[in-house]
Amino acid sequence: MSASAQMTRVRAIQWARQSIDRLDARLLLQFASECSANALIAEPDVVLEEAQWTRFQSLVQRRAGGEPLAYLVGEAGFYGALLAVTPDVLVPRPETEELVDWALDVLRDQPAPTIADLGTGSGAIALALARARPDARVMAVDVSLAALSIAQLNQQRLGCANVTLIHASWYDGWQAADGLDLIISNPPYIPADDPHLSGDGVRFEPRLALTDEADGLDAYRAIAAGAVARLKPGGWLLVEHGHDQGAAVASLWLQAGLVDVRGRLDLSGNPRMTGGQKPARSA
Repeated sequence: MSASAQMTRVRAIQWARQSIDRLDARLLLQFASECSANALIAEPDVVLEEAQWTRFQSLVQRRAGGEPLAYLVGEAGFYGALLAVTPDVLVPRPETEELVDWALDVLRDQPAPTIADLGTGSGAIALALARARPDARVMAVDVSLAALSIAQLNQQRLGCANVTLIHASWYDGWQAADGLDLIISNPPYIPADDPHLSGDGVRFEPRLALTDEADGLDAYRAIAAGAVARLKPGGWLLVEHGHDQGAAVASLWLQAGLVDVRGRLDLSGNPRMTGGQKPARSA
């Protein structure tokens, strides 16, 4: 008799709960056995096939070792959409949805805005804005071709024809002919010596998207340096950053000539976003 001959769905969950939490166990079992959440609840005594049990054990062991759930199942939710994710891109975070909210606020009265998402990764920010504002023209920029392939897959999944993918480092080699209404970014901001880089979850993510291999501010320097020349009068530059980087980022924004520079707290009360505006034309 095989090891899984009497391994029911409910027993598999109980086994997994010894090393991972219940929700992760349920999601991994759904993925490994290709069953729905409703089926898992309604039919807990279904016996797993040998291949399903083997696959589930491997996934649980990897999750217990710190590998992000999103990489194990190949997708993650962001701003109401399910995105494909792989170890070539960051796992989208809920706090980044708040950056999207801020962007939509500043664009509320701007018809047909032109937007650039710098360091797009999976395309999470660009696609969220494109879906919320189908009248917008969105440029999703990344230096990683592997990341852009995932962004392209997500673009196709979501049917966002108003997004253009660009292979570039920040502003290099491209421009919006009429200027940008918004530049937005969640760039690599973890300092190279930060111990968080070796922590669970993060150590499985692409290092290029996490750190500048310096003080964590190089991306903001590059973004700020080119922003005013590319923004339309009154256009905005919004970024996410580390909880202790707000003052440094605000200083870079002011040095670049942006006005109305302000920070915003995330839902946990941490200062995680900074924005600034290109001065409007004088009357």
